[in-house]
Amino acid sequence: MIAAMMTAANLGARLTGWGFVVFTVGSLGWATVGLSSGQTNLLATNCFLTLVNAVGIWRWLGRQRVYEDGGKSASQASRRAAAPSLFTATGLAGMPVVDSVGDRVGKAVEGLVECATGEISYVVVASGPPTGIGEALRAVPRQAIRFGCDFLALDMPRNLFDAIEPLDGGDWPVKVVLDHAS
Repeated sequence: MIAAMMTAANLGARLTGWGFVVFTVGSLGWATVGLSSGQTNLLATNCFLTLVNAVGIWRWLGRQRVYEDGGKSASQASRRAAAPSLFTATGLAGMPVVDSVGDRVGKAVEGLVECATGEISYVVVASGPPTGIGEALRAVPRQAIRFGCDFLALDMPRNLFDAIEPLDGGDWPVKVVLDHAS
């Protein structure tokens, strides 16, 4: 159960990878039980799960960790350098979003990038309770967002953000235009 919570929480490569380590300990334990009790189905199943967990460890504590560490190091170094400050594109999801007076309105869940230009077209912002139950997703055009290193700031008051029509499930728009008449 602990391993399942560690991997399901998706709180970064290290925590997810260590979740797979916990899974591996469990699958090796059950494989040992299967071997010592002659339960070949239990043994075979847990040998397979151990292989799957090994792939998870390699992916999350190996390759994915290197990606995250590289992005973090570039981001941190850019804040101390004469170069423009950077943040990772994958770091956009989960960034807090504040309104024009600095009050938290939610978090970014995705940024949609135009293929031809490579520029962000709009950011989907989730607002509502932290559990995600009853949250509303709104598409905010790039022109209405200022990017900080640790947060996104809306260039609009909260009432204009709240007036943006919530998205309908997985049916997101191709283009977003902000209606300032609201």
